[in-house]
Amino acid sequence: MMVLLRHLLGDVLRRLRQRQGRTLREVSADARVSLGYLSEVERGQKEASSELLSSICGALGVPLSQVLREVSDQLALAELQEAALLGDTVTSDPVAAQDLGIEPVPDRVPHVADMVGV
Repeated sequence: MMVLLRHLLGDVLRRLRQRQGRTLREVSADARVSLGYLSEVERGQKEASSELLSSICGALGVPLSQVLREVSDQLALAELQEAALLGDTVTSDPVAAQDLGIEPVPDRVPHVADMVGV
């Protein structure tokens, strides 16, 4: 089962919008994006361009980096779950991963804030 980035991105955008108690109509108007297109992005049916993402994030008052961080965290979790379901010990075993020339999956995926001490 492959997780599609556009599905994760849509989920994160929808969650942010709903947390703010805003409607698709409100955000689409503020982002200057059609209501139908924003709906398709949120449902993971359309790939959003960087310009469109920037506009949506601006309308939500959220930095693009925050959205991408949340998407990245969700993707990392999905990859770990998929590896666990497949019994993939290579991704969690540093020695086996090194033998194959790949990076092992860390026990904890760090946030940028962790790395810069914020």
